[in-house]
Amino acid sequence: MPVVTVTRTYLRLASRAEARPRRSDDPRLTLERLDPCPVALYRELYRDVGSAWHWHDRDAWSDERLAAHLRAPDTRVHTLRRDGELAGYFELVRHERGDVEIAYFGLLPRFVGKGLGAHLLSEAIDAAFALGATELWLHTCTLDHPAALANYRARGFQPFRTETYEATLS
Repeated sequence: MPVVTVTRTYLRLASRAEARPRRSDDPRLTLERLDPCPVALYRELYRDVGSAWHWHDRDAWSDERLAAHLRAPDTRVHTLRRDGELAGYFELVRHERGDVEIAYFGLLPRFVGKGLGAHLLSEAIDAAFALGATELWLHTCTLDHPAALANYRARGFQPFRTETYEATLS
């Protein structure tokens, strides 16, 4: 298994006024908050969206731990569908100090490259500030989709920290 050096970039949106939304006008798109998100569906989304980008952190969580996280009052999971078919999702986590983190965000592979990432991120921004976010933040890394950082910056997020680490790819 190869070991690679990864750069992680943290970005923040200090206020809703800094957001630069871009939405699709596709009437087939729907956004749904899952309250709570079923564990089996979450695992499917996490795998289908994240496997290409080496998401593995939540794989180690037991169903019980994941269910408790998804039921927590400060966790929100929203799905994007096109014509009823799952296209992507985002997970928001509100922290005690009032900031909201976009913990996970992404599209299923067959929906990448269709302009839906900007739309979904714009919806995530709205949902986070509707939660009363004092600021919104996320992180991405060089293992993520090549357009991820550009999408975050285009929607108004600004980098505030970077770090490097070694990752073993499986």
